[in-house]
Amino acid sequence: MENGEYKGKEPLVEDTKVKVLFETEASSGPDEKADYPNLGSNSIYSAILSRNEAVKDARRLKTFLELRDKYVKKSVVFEDPLFPANDSSLFYSHKPSIKFEWKRPSEICENPQFIIDGANRTDICQGELGDCWLLAAIACLTVNEKLLYRVVPSDQSFTENYAGIFHFQFWRYGEWIDVIVDDRLPTFNNQLVFTKSFRKNEFWSALFEKAYAKLHGSYEALKGGNTLEAMEDFTGGVTEFFELSEAPKDLYSIMRKALERGSLMGCSIDVTSAQEMETRTAQGLVRGHAYSIIGLAECDEVAKNTKVRLIRLRNPWGRVLWKGPWSANSKEWSTISIADRENLKKQTVEESEFWMSFNDFMRNFTKLEMCNLTPDTLECEERNSWTVSVNEGRWVRGSSAGGCRNFPDTFWTNPQYRLQLYDEDDDPENGEVVCTVVVALMQKGRRMQRHQGARFLTIGFSIYEMRGQNQHLQKDFFLYTASKAKCKTYINLREVTERFRLPPGEYIVIPTTFEPHQEGEFTLRVFSEKQNTSEEAENTIGSDQMQRKLLEPEEETEEEKQFRAIFKQISGDDMQICANELKTIMKNVLSKHTEIKSEGFSLETCRSMIALMDTDGTGKLNLQEFKHLWKKIKAWQVIFKQYDKNKSCSISSFEMRNAVNDAGFHLNNQLYNIIAMRYADEKLNIDFDSYICCFVRLEGMFRAFNAFDKDGDGIIKLNVLEWLQLTMYS
Repeated sequence: MENGEYKGKEPLVEDTKVKVLFETEASSGPDEKADYPNLGSNSIYSAILSRNEAVKDARRLKTFLELRDKYVKKSVVFEDPLFPANDSSLFYSHKPSIKFEWKRPSEICENPQFIIDGANRTDICQGELGDCWLLAAIACLTVNEKLLYRVVPSDQSFTENYAGIFHFQFWRYGEWIDVIVDDRLPTFNNQLVFTKSFRKNEFWSALFEKAYAKLHGSYEALKGGNTLEAMEDFTGGVTEFFELSEAPKDLYSIMRKALERGSLMGCSIDVTSAQEMETRTAQGLVRGHAYSIIGLAECDEVAKNTKVRLIRLRNPWGRVLWKGPWSANSKEWSTISIADRENLKKQTVEESEFWMSFNDFMRNFTKLEMCNLTPDTLECEERNSWTVSVNEGRWVRGSSAGGCRNFPDTFWTNPQYRLQLYDEDDDPENGEVVCTVVVALMQKGRRMQRHQGARFLTIGFSIYEMRGQNQHLQKDFFLYTASKAKCKTYINLREVTERFRLPPGEYIVIPTTFEPHQEGEFTLRVFSEKQNTSEEAENTIGSDQMQRKLLEPEEETEEEKQFRAIFKQISGDDMQICANELKTIMKNVLSKHTEIKSEGFSLETCRSMIALMDTDGTGKLNLQEFKHLWKKIKAWQVIFKQYDKNKSCSISSFEMRNAVNDAGFHLNNQLYNIIAMRYADEKLNIDFDSYICCFVRLEGMFRAFNAFDKDGDGIIKLNVLEWLQLTMYS
């Protein structure tokens, strides 16, 4: 329905770009199942069923030290019941082709050690698992000791207080969590199958990989990915993604500053099909394979009196395949001074590292992944302190999974977050007063759900300038208002991040999937150099009692006189009707209303109607209560007809949000999601029976709440019996 403010205006069309990436070293491209709704815990069911979490596991989770000391005291080695040493922890899609033996390090070699002479990138050699993206990130991590030992606590040993138990810490959607594992590792012929150190008796990297596999459900879940994902899990940092074909002119300077401040970086060459995966370029680089970026250097080319920019890379496979300029024995090394040559070769500490010119890097690689550290990553002073606000949300099919701006009928139903930027930057650009803000949208839990067919959704976001609105913005606003800023491309990465410079003011951030009806959970982080606030834009929960009173005429109509006759005929001498009798009456009444193609109401809906209108506790309705009920149904019917545009006797679950609001109920997004889950059919439609049942229950719950809210402060206190009475009879 067109708002008067926009009458006569032409709707705007905005271009939304989309890109689908193949995961690095994955066996195949994006899975079509990524489009399927209701994959595992990403659906709204997880929100409802979370009330049962306390029943699942009432035991207190023990800390690493408590568990270790317990097993040391008992002289027993730990066996992890949550990640058992069997095939279920290895693969979810198939049985292993060979028989793996799970062994503890002491069964593999003599004198096993956790870390030997410090953890460094030579300790990371890829095994038979396609997780080069993960190993590239670990290699970057070893360059920064403070970061490394936050993730890999060093006070662990195979001698002192040994009990077969180890732990690692990962950043997970806004908090650091401790992942505990036992030290049983998969082997074949007494050799580690997956990640290993070049030292046969060093095991920190193998146990690290096991902990990360446990975090995601299995080793197979680590097959194929993007380096950014692991970098973020190791730091809690902010990821940035660069298409090198569209990179800024000062990219070298950006990368140099990033390395100086401890950022982690990786790169790869995109593939366009599964057949291209792990094929080699003419100069030996591997497509679809992740490389770590270890360093940069500028050297004088003596003969040309110019500077050459170089970049140092690492191949997690443990060997160099680069055959181009600046490879190990190439002629280019003779063009720089002996001092520079020795200095650069001294930095190349292992065979898996190599140098190339920055120009060759730009020509050969297609994407750069960077993870910048945030103030909460390390307990030390950073050059810039950022204000960070974190919001958790979800896209729910039929309610808040509206898709991108290409789908104007549903785009407005997506979650909306109000962003308030108060203070401008200290260093205005070109005299312009702006606020620097980084928006990072991360989808949650998809890798863990791979065994259910889940793949990363294609996601992105838009930012709109506010006009003083303080509630969820409606469809017309987006039809006639252009976005102030948006992500460059919708993409199937775990996180999409963009940096903006916006004038101080109020904005709305709209995180979305590219297609509508795709369900998922997400975390929206907003970083700014100065103060900001970010919160979900929602309606105040409540109901308009006055509006309902205006919908209730006082004089009996001719129609109501007919109802009285029908009522008397069915109710009998007691002039009261039960649910079955109400069902019969409603069927008779609705049959006279040809504009509503309905066969009446279900018995369950009729029971809810009686619960709503029953004022004397009899479980039945008298004539007065029935008349009052019918007036409400008529008023709700008028609203229903406004949104039943094709006269199918059903409305879209997306339009239900507006219908609920028109009826005087003001809910938050979580409640709209629940309504869609509870009342919509598989085609995301809500029929007249379900529609009325929903309104009856909303009315009843608001009425019951108000009865308990004696002082009108919007808070009630109930014991368990009162709570059961309130919810069971509704």
